[in-house]
Amino acid sequence: MSSSRRTAVACGVDIGSTNVKVVVLDRDGVVRGRARRSTPRDRHGLSADALVVVALVEQLITEACGDAYAAHAVCTVGVGEDGLLLDADLAPLSPVLAWFDPRRQGVLRLLRPELGDDEGFDATDDAARTLVGWAWARQQPGADAARSWVAVADLPAVLWTARRFLSDTLASRTGAWRASSRSWSADRVAATLGSRDLLPGVLPAGAVVGTLRSPGLLASGAVVDGATVVVGGHDHPVGGWAADQLMPGAVLDSMGTAEVVVAQTSHAPPVHHPDVDIAPGIRSAGTTVLRVVELARNTAWAAQDPEVARWMEAILAGTAQPEPILGSGYFRAGRRGGDQPSYALDAPRAPRAKASAVLGALAHAGRASVAAVAGGAVNPSFVRLAGGWTRSPGWLDIKEAVTGHRCAPIAEPEVTAVGAAMLAASALGWVPDPATALGEKAAI
Repeated sequence: MSSSRRTAVACGVDIGSTNVKVVVLDRDGVVRGRARRSTPRDRHGLSADALVVVALVEQLITEACGDAYAAHAVCTVGVGEDGLLLDADLAPLSPVLAWFDPRRQGVLRLLRPELGDDEGFDATDDAARTLVGWAWARQQPGADAARSWVAVADLPAVLWTARRFLSDTLASRTGAWRASSRSWSADRVAATLGSRDLLPGVLPAGAVVGTLRSPGLLASGAVVDGATVVVGGHDHPVGGWAADQLMPGAVLDSMGTAEVVVAQTSHAPPVHHPDVDIAPGIRSAGTTVLRVVELARNTAWAAQDPEVARWMEAILAGTAQPEPILGSGYFRAGRRGGDQPSYALDAPRAPRAKASAVLGALAHAGRASVAAVAGGAVNPSFVRLAGGWTRSPGWLDIKEAVTGHRCAPIAEPEVTAVGAAMLAASALGWVPDPATALGEKAAI
């Protein structure tokens, strides 16, 4: 069926660390199609080929639209720090270094003397920051031909429109950007990327990039000729914005590869933010506040012991109870950027106890994140859960035991992809109902 005879939809794409997800909404906010696949990475589960990722995005858009729908606007969001160098023809010059790649730790150690004080930037220094990826990419073969740096989340839009840009929410993840002044640190850029000329213009989430030109998508009929491409950016702020549209003032606790607690505020970006990272607000003059801790990599590390893995699986499924050591401190979670987890020297050796200590430590980290993002005063009714971990009843029980309250999961399983689709719809002048888009009406 030609795109002219298909129902118009807005398309949201979420390029995640683990999966790529696509959701399409009609103008009322009804989800009309969805698709997902594992994010393609190398055999070690680390680097990714950017063009393979873009090809997968286009495949999933075609699948989500099927024969009945055609996207009139598309918005892509994704992982906050991953990116790559492009040449003058927008061809990739390096693989994509994942934000959790252990190689980042060594790069950061060499960089630290050149970075100076960590004051006034949107994100505190750690190995996951984009500037570490800049320094790594500049050392790869062929880097001298670079003409720009582009984030993976923005790459499909860059290729579709032939316009180089960087989303402002992704600029905030670099470790070299100040949202308060919307400016770069010349010293940090020079020490890592090498030249300010490699940084494209910074655009706000929700802005129109241009017109989508993809022969494959246009030939499939999944996208109309002249479709609008909309800036998305960092996945978590967009997910938090979607939750805020559903419930103004909500704190979103999103649990997937990482646990990210995020909220929108009406306040302008602060200069100092020791406990949380910040980014510009979505479609507002306010601020996004967020905190990130790792989940999946910590449980994967513990699961190298098959007996610990078996107990974690049973506890998460709710078929076994954890031992009463959730707040013991027996497990030290690995930090972002590849830092390794570890058990305390006095940790018990029994697999069930180890599994309980790991899950308890992660739940306590999540509670601390919610308190930090909410400014210390948490209204339980305004905390909403999202992500794959919400489908584990035992994990929800642990969260309740640690926090003292049960937080309601959002019904829609792909909150961030829906948020991206809502941004795309807004660029068309549509006003989709957030309760419909996020599955809340169906759940009532």
